[in-house]
Amino acid sequence: MTPKAGEVIVADLQKRSQKGLDFAKQMLQAEKMEHPKLRGALEHYLANWRDFTHPGLFSLACETVEGDPDAVAPAQAALAMMAAAFDIQDDVIDKSKVKLNAPTVYGKFGVEMAILIGNAFLIEGFKLLVDTAKMLPREKEQKVLDKTKQLLFEVGNAHALEVGMKKKGNITPSDYLKITQMKAAGLELDMYLGSVFGGGEDTDVQILSKVGRNLGALATLRDDLIDVFDIEELCQRVAVNDLPLPLIFAMQDPDAEEKIVSITSKPQMTDEDVAELVEITLATKPVVELKEQMHSLIEKGINITNRLTKRKSSSKLQALLSFMVEDL
Repeated sequence: MTPKAGEVIVADLQKRSQKGLDFAKQMLQAEKMEHPKLRGALEHYLANWRDFTHPGLFSLACETVEGDPDAVAPAQAALAMMAAAFDIQDDVIDKSKVKLNAPTVYGKFGVEMAILIGNAFLIEGFKLLVDTAKMLPREKEQKVLDKTKQLLFEVGNAHALEVGMKKKGNITPSDYLKITQMKAAGLELDMYLGSVFGGGEDTDVQILSKVGRNLGALATLRDDLIDVFDIEELCQRVAVNDLPLPLIFAMQDPDAEEKIVSITSKPQMTDEDVAELVEITLATKPVVELKEQMHSLIEKGINITNRLTKRKSSSKLQALLSFMVEDL
C-alpha cells in the first residue's frame, strides 16, 4: 500500500532530525542536576522527545542551499533545545497534562519542575547557538543572534496576546490570524538558521525565511483544526475552558453555537460527539474561510520557492506546503 504524502514527509523530517536531537540529549544529560525530581523530569522529557518539525526544517533549509546538515548538527541541536523550552512552557500555559499519549512534564512533575526544565533547555540551547555561531563570518554571527532573539520574542508576544484575548473572551478571526502569523516566527527561525548555517546566499536565506513564515502559519492553523478531531486533546481543552479556536469561530453562528455548547457540556464526549462537532465546525462560514486562507498561503509559499536560486530540495518544500491541508 502506497503511503500518503504526509507519511512520507513526516518520515523524512524524523530522519533529518535525529542527529541534532541526539546531540542535544547528550549535552543535557551531561549537565549536573542536584534535585532527583528535576533529573527525573529531564529524563522523562528526553524519553518522549519526538520533535521533528524544528530540527527537520532546519535540515531541509540547509540542504536546499546545498549545505551539509550533518556538519552543523550543533546548531540544529541548539534550535531543537530552544524550541523544546517553548513547548514545555506552553504545556504549563495550556494546562496540558497529556500529549501524544504520554504525560507532559507539567502533567507528571507539576508546574515548578516544568518551568525549571524549560529554563534549562532555553539556557543550554542559546549558549550552544552562541558558541556555534562563532563558526560563521563575524557579520553573520551577530546577525544570527539578533535575528534569533527577534523571532523568539515575536513568538513569546504572540502567546501573551493569545492568553490575554482568551481571558477577555473577545478573539476575532482577524485577531486570530494576526496571532497565527506572529507564532509562525518560530518556523521562520528554523528555515533562517538552516539556510545561514548551510552557507546560503542572502537572497535564498530571505526566500526560505518567508517560506518558513508561511509554513508556520499553516502548521498552527492545521494543529488547531486537528484539535477538534482529537477526542483526548479536545476533552482536556474543554475541561480547562480553552476551546480550539476553530470551535470558537464556529460558535459565531447561533445555530452552531447551540449545538456545540450542547455537546461540549456533556460530562464525557464520545467519538460520535466529536464526529458531529467536526461536521458542525467545518460547515460554518468562518471555518470555511479559514481553510480558504490556508489554500492561499500554500499557493503563495509555492510561488516563493520558485524564486530560489538553489533549488535542490524545493520540490520537498512544495510537498510540505501542500501537505498542510491533507485530511482536513
